[in-house]
Amino acid sequence: MSNQPEHPTLLIPGPIEFDNEVLQSMSHHGESHVGVPFVIKFGEALAMLRNLFITADPSSQPFIISGSGTLGWDMVAANLAERGDEVLVLHTGYFADSFADCFETYGVSATQLKAPIGDRPQLSDVEKALRDKKYKLITVTHVDTSTGVLSDIKALSELVHRVSPETLVVVDGVCSAGSEEIQFDEWGIDVVLTASQKGIGCPAGLCIMMCSGRAIESFKNRKTPPASYFASFKNWLPIMQKYEDLKPSYFATPPPQLIRALHTALLQIHSHTMPDRFAAHRKTSQRIKSVVTSLGLKQLASKPENQANGMTAIYLPEGVKGPELLANLLKKGVIFAGGLHKEIAPKYIRFGHMGVSATDSKRGDIDRALEALKTGLLELGYAP
Repeated sequence: MSNQPEHPTLLIPGPIEFDNEVLQSMSHHGESHVGVPFVIKFGEALAMLRNLFITADPSSQPFIISGSGTLGWDMVAANLAERGDEVLVLHTGYFADSFADCFETYGVSATQLKAPIGDRPQLSDVEKALRDKKYKLITVTHVDTSTGVLSDIKALSELVHRVSPETLVVVDGVCSAGSEEIQFDEWGIDVVLTASQKGIGCPAGLCIMMCSGRAIESFKNRKTPPASYFASFKNWLPIMQKYEDLKPSYFATPPPQLIRALHTALLQIHSHTMPDRFAAHRKTSQRIKSVVTSLGLKQLASKPENQANGMTAIYLPEGVKGPELLANLLKKGVIFAGGLHKEIAPKYIRFGHMGVSATDSKRGDIDRALEALKTGLLELGYAP
């Protein structure tokens, strides 16, 4: 049972509900960011990220830096691409537009390969794009928070390594890390960027990355310096390496309480195997999607293979308005999110089911949400 103050259950695609122990870790007293107790926690958290992303390659490097997942875009654009480089951005929703905009800010030419809303670019189209032009990077949003579309990272990475092996594979895993399977080494991924507040289950404020040895070498072989100071690998790489070796270092002050909370969240994740965690998210997702279908509702991601396991984007039935339904759910103690994709935002809602809400059935979060959704729709005049 939660010992947190009574509050509506937060079931948006991040931030999510947090476990008691994680929040208790946030209340740790002030401490030195170069003191031995904190250095140990920071180093252990970095090491546990290797287990989270499933990498045993010693040349790969985890990063934990103050900031949101958006900082991960800057770190990729500033360190792994140079002005005039070409990058291919696979588009499954709102966040591809933003990643492309970030690249353009650094003078990098971003070509977007777009799919219809609710779908993902076909591998044949990706292959054609890679054969038509040389790209320094290809980026893919593993789960787009605006649409709930899940991309097939394994198949995509295999294609890139076969057709354009020099192209780095960059995964935006902000809405997937901790809830969707990511096999960093086995799939040949070069970068996964994410944030603390979604599937990992730690309050917002940390940008988290894993970079392959190939990505690090690409950075070291740059012809020009990174066009960012705070986001530069030149500044952060030695810091992360020293902390992981349990040695204090300094470039910018890390947030000790947040990193302690992350440490606790990662310990909880690794109290079970990663396959078991992924299976728990799949089971919860399938249950939710079954209920959604039984209510006569449709998902933005209509194909099962395109449907994320940590969230569900649901079209509103005719005659039901998003703000009215969300307000109704709130009165029942449940918070869903409205639509985010600019072309169809008023037409759908988003149900997040990541972390403890998905893996701990004793909390009753999912039961409460599904019952609220059913009764809320009825009260607004919708009968399946």
